[in-house]
Amino acid sequence: MSEHRTSRREAAGKLAAAGVAALVPGRAAAKPMIPIPPGIKIGVSANQPNEDYMNFLKQLGVRWVSLGPVQPEATAEGFTKQRETWEKAGFHVYNIGSGVGPSGSLHNMPEVTLNLPGRDRKIEDYLNYIRYVGKAGVPYSTYAHMGNGIWSSGRTVSARGYSARDGNANSPDWKGFWGGKTYTGPLSHGRVYTEQEIWDNYTYFIKKVVPVAEEAGVRIGIHPDDPPMRMLAGVPRCVFSNFEGYKKAIEIANSPNIGVCLCVGSWLEGGKDTGAEPPEVIRYFAARKKLFKIHFRNVSAPLPHFSETLIDDGYYDMSKVMQALVDVDFDGIVIPDHIPALGTMPGAPDTSRGVGAGGTYRPSVGLAYLIGCMNSMLKAARRKA
Repeated sequence: MSEHRTSRREAAGKLAAAGVAALVPGRAAAKPMIPIPPGIKIGVSANQPNEDYMNFLKQLGVRWVSLGPVQPEATAEGFTKQRETWEKAGFHVYNIGSGVGPSGSLHNMPEVTLNLPGRDRKIEDYLNYIRYVGKAGVPYSTYAHMGNGIWSSGRTVSARGYSARDGNANSPDWKGFWGGKTYTGPLSHGRVYTEQEIWDNYTYFIKKVVPVAEEAGVRIGIHPDDPPMRMLAGVPRCVFSNFEGYKKAIEIANSPNIGVCLCVGSWLEGGKDTGAEPPEVIRYFAARKKLFKIHFRNVSAPLPHFSETLIDDGYYDMSKVMQALVDVDFDGIVIPDHIPALGTMPGAPDTSRGVGAGGTYRPSVGLAYLIGCMNSMLKAARRKA
């Protein structure tokens, strides 16, 4: 039964891709996207390859990884080497995300989001980055479109005793961070931007990205704003902070290669202001073949004050998310995100990425806990489907 549903989805996806390209005047038919096998892929955001680390992931049953680029290896050759290294160890590389290029970070680029000096250079670096990902045979990359970073107010210790990111919009420590820069209020860039400016800048960017992504055969999933506040230090977050904005943005792109990386934790930070609960977002974009990646994360409460939590310790029932993914025959990767520092004392070195003091390998208790929870939810959801 599930194989029949999957084959129908694949056929529909190919027809949709060809149809979109054929209907756009002056645009050649998109090349086939780099193939991925059917089925939900529970994976991890992985760091640099290490034999002990890889063995730990295998013990957890993980076979799919999401990688980050490292300069100066952010080239087609470097990405190919990354993929081959992991494949030789028995893994599959789903994506290389959070781009980096000669101009620095290609993720959360204020130059692009706010039309600042250096915009066209950033865009050209990003286009080359997508070309490199495609040449390396990697099917997907995540992009985020925030103009003043990811905002937090530090870390907190949960009632259970683990350390996690805190997001208190009323705290004096409320600040944005990305690419080595810090953003603060009341105006992170000296003035208030209009929503129309943000939409115009997004349109300018995505219209340049679409033909390159289609030529490379690479899917690009756009991450929600984190946090999804409609105005943050003078910068509107009107595009990727709510359901209607997302739908409009994907329609503007008008490409089978441009879709959604749904970070459930970021979405839950917005609460009712996002306009839809995660299962509704999943159903809508999956039906249009535009759902590519899921960050499986929970938080304690919506804004104005949230803290990140373990999957079973937040305000939302994450089993609803997994059930929705099974119901729509999702075939992308699902990863735990922003892993709390479980099993360590507050203030101790962060071991969530498998590295302890002095760079020595240390298995992440938090990662093991989350992978176990996710696999259990997936099995339960499949039984109900």
